[in-house]
Order: sequence, then C-alpha cells, then structure tokens
Amino acid sequence: MYLRRKADDFLRQWKNDREHKPLVIKGARQVGKTETIMQFARKNYRSVVSINFALERKYLAITQDGYDVASVVKNISFIDPAKEFIPGETIIIFDELQDNPDIATTLKSFNEDGRYDVICSGSFLESNYRKIHSNSVGSKTDYEMHSLDFEEFLWVKGYREEQIREILEHMADLRPFSSTEIAVWKRLFLDYCVLGGMPEVVRRYIESGNFSGSLELQRQICLDCEEDIRKYAKGLDPTKIVSVYRSVPAQLARENKKFQFNAVSKNARSREYTGCIEWLIDAGVVVACHCLHFPELPLKGNEDMSRFKLYYPDTGLLVAALDDEAQEDLRANRNLGVYKGALYENFVAEAFVKQGLGLCYYKKENSTLEEEFFVRTKNELIPVEVKSNDKRSKSLATLIRSENYGDIHQGIKLGDFNIGKAEGIITFPYFCAFRIREYLKTWKQSYLLPMASGCFLNIPATSLPAIGERMRSALAIV
Repeated sequence: MYLRRKADDFLRQWKNDREHKPLVIKGARQVGKTETIMQFARKNYRSVVSINFALERKYLAITQDGYDVASVVKNISFIDPAKEFIPGETIIIFDELQDNPDIATTLKSFNEDGRYDVICSGSFLESNYRKIHSNSVGSKTDYEMHSLDFEEFLWVKGYREEQIREILEHMADLRPFSSTEIAVWKRLFLDYCVLGGMPEVVRRYIESGNFSGSLELQRQICLDCEEDIRKYAKGLDPTKIVSVYRSVPAQLARENKKFQFNAVSKNARSREYTGCIEWLIDAGVVVACHCLHFPELPLKGNEDMSRFKLYYPDTGLLVAALDDEAQEDLRANRNLGVYKGALYENFVAEAFVKQGLGLCYYKKENSTLEEEFFVRTKNELIPVEVKSNDKRSKSLATLIRSENYGDIHQGIKLGDFNIGKAEGIITFPYFCAFRIREYLKTWKQSYLLPMASGCFLNIPATSLPAIGERMRSALAIV
C-alpha cells in the first residue's frame, strides 16, 4: 500500500522542468524518502538504476577512476552489467548518501552532462552535508521530507481535497464549524496525534483499522534512531547525544519548557552538549525553537541562540516516549492530563516546521509574559498561543494591547474550541494549525483602538484612513 505524499507533486514538477538539476532529498530516518522516490522512478522512467550505499558496499568505489559521468557509469555497469543507461530515459538513485558523501562530487558532472536524471537521498547527513553542499554547490536542488503531515494523513483516510480545503475556507471567513464537522475533525486529529506521521505506523493503522501494534513500532523507530546516532555521530559522544534526545519529552512536560542542560545530566554544561544538540537538529531528529530578544520585526538576527526549546518533529514519537500509563490514557480515554499542553504544543511546532514556518518564542525576563510561537506577514508579527484549557490568554492580550509591541496588532489562539474572534484574538481548533501558512495569505491587518470605557475596538487597517479623516474633521469643528 503506497501512501500519497506531497513530495509526489514536487518530483513531477522537478522532472517537468527542462532545466532541472540533480536532486538531493534530505530527511530523518523512515519518513518515506526511498519509497517515494522509487514510486516516482518506476512510473516515469524506462530504466531505474538504484544504488544503496549502506547495503551495497561494492558500489563505494565507483568514483575511483574519476568523478565524470563516463567513469561512474562505466564502473556501475562493470559491477552490475544488467543495469541499463538509456540517455533521456534513465534515473540514477544514490540512496543512503551519508555512507558515501563523496558521491556528491559527481553531481556537477551529471548536471553538465544532462543525459541522466539523478536523485540522492540520505539521513543523518549532519556535518557530511556541509561537504556534500560544497562539492556540488550550484549543481543540485535540495528538498527536505518529513513524516506525513495532517493533510497527508487525511488523504490516506480517504478525504478529498475539496473537503480538506473547506477547513481553510472556514478559517479565512472566520466561520465556525458545525458540530458534526468539528467532532469529526477533532477525532481524526487525536488519532493523528497518537500515531504521528511515520509511514509504516500509519500504514499499519490503515490496514488494521486500529492502533494495534503501533506503539511497539513507534518505540522501535526511536530505538533505531538511537542506534543510528551511535553509528553516524562522528567526533562527538553518542551517549550524550542519546541523553539529549531522551530528555526532550520530560523537559516539555515542565512548566518552563526552556531546554535545561542540567536536566540531561546533573552537572552538565552547555559547552559539553551544544554540539550534540546541533547534531540532532541537523539530523532532523529534533527541532529547535529559539527565544526572541524582543517580539518585533525583523525576526532575522533577533533570536537569542542561548535560550531555546526542543520538540520532536513527529508527535507520535513523542507520545511513544511517554510512560505506559500515559499511553493508555491517551489512546483509550483521549486524555493526557497535565501533559496534554506539551503534546499539543509539540503538534503545533511540528505542523509549523512541515509548512516551512520558522519556530520562535518569547519569554520576558523576570516576568510571566510568555508566548509559545510567532508567525508573520509582510508587515505584522503575530503571536500564536496554544491553550490546553479555557483560561484567559493574559500574555497574548498584553502583546496585542500594549503600545510597547508596535508590530503586534492581532493574535491567534489554538485550543479545544471553535473558530471565533474577540478583542483582536482569533481562535482556531488545534487541527487548523496545519493550514496556518495558507491562512496567513488571507490575513487582514487590523488595529485595536482604545475607547473611553477601557474597551477596545478591532478596526481593519483599510478603514483607518477614513476614520482618521473623520476625526480630523470633528476636531476642526470643535
């Protein structure tokens, strides 16, 4: 059973571009890179030449006579004469690139030659990718794959694109969902949170119709990840890297989710673990959310690199890392008690990363003012709050109303409620998080104007000039 992926569309567009270059597909282990590439290759080429450097070590020497196309093709054919190289109708797939990063040096030659299409893929590329990039700069296209996002999960469940598109239409129109709609989307969303998007986990769930075996498979994926860390982490202590990876769920469960080194080891120091964290981020095993010095535009250069939070890029793997009792509570009762805030926060982080949105948060020193995420339009910074309860959003209200934060005029709150808007705060159900980037294209800037009563009016920006003119006229009469 093949699971439809967004990468399918990208690969077709890549092939149809007459000027396309060799492609490098990056991504964490077991997110579906090889399966997606092979599905595409078999449908679009007469000849598929696939080489897995991790499993077929004999191919590691194919560049020993040079990095030009003729030498590489000659050596591949010598090792396996059954492989066909038909100009214009052949794709060469170099899989597990991390086991032979030197092959990237051939990409320039393949790009200039143009007779064969080339796709490379790999995981845990980390420092090797810097070498790969420098050896093929200007001669390749990069693409990053993740595990299935919520939309891809809905495809697998059989939902049509027009049905899924209605979620965005509700958001753009600020039109609440019906009771039936919100009940169905919430149920699917919770199933997705439990499963995550690792293709093998989702496939088993679809084929069996239940969660049977999914937890064991998720935990095996985590163990495989740790094994690969020990295999590919060069120049660093793999035990420390694994310790950081294992500490993320417990750190997210804390009230203060800022990553703390002493939570990894009692006497840990940042200098001992910074390289380990960078390695995990480069490998796609965790994602980082850095604290802003101040919530204002531009965001570039405004991040405090010493303060950050770490999330798992697949919420299902985070759920699998919890204790057995929490697992049962979530799967059977749809409840995770005190931990559910961190669970939904991780999902939003995951959804943002899979949409290509950056992650940043703000925590004011010596204050309770804190906001989980920020997104932006061209001229406006938008705080995004993730709520696990129906308490008032004090920090979000402060950021919107205070004159100290001039780039912020409205905010978004994600939680267990319907679509609505009040006092500059737009509310969406959790499952809408996967549509935020598209929603921002429909964003209408507005400002909160104070009234004498202490209340606030939410005024669209397009109305401000007319309002200002009427105010000036009124003042002239007085």
